[in-house]
Amino acid sequence: MPIYEYRCTACRRQVTVLTLRVSEIVDPVCEHCGSRELTRLLSRFAMVRSDDDRLDRLTDDAALGDVDESDPKSMARWMRKMGGELGEDLGDDFGGMVDDLEEGTTDDAGNGDDGDGSDEP
Repeated sequence: MPIYEYRCTACRRQVTVLTLRVSEIVDPVCEHCGSRELTRLLSRFAMVRSDDDRLDRLTDDAALGDVDESDPKSMARWMRKMGGELGEDLGDDFGGMVDDLEEGTTDDAGNGDDGDGSDEP
């Protein structure tokens, strides 16, 4: 099913139109203001890839080129990218750990640091 996106020239809001077939004639109307003066936008698209293909992309040297192993923020960006490529929810613990890395609030062992020198919450 094709999805077409438009920008209303009257209210400047985005409108999405879903059709059943590519051959179907689309007569879009702004759902916000009722205007028929819409400009078609280029839409993003998704490409289905196998698990092997996604993992190969993650380990490609080009994908790892900007990762600085000694920079926690760089590692956090890479970990978020990996989590997104895996397509699974890795849980709140993972998200919290990556947040801590980005903020610089973990020690070398990956334990959270609340600023008092202890690992206790």
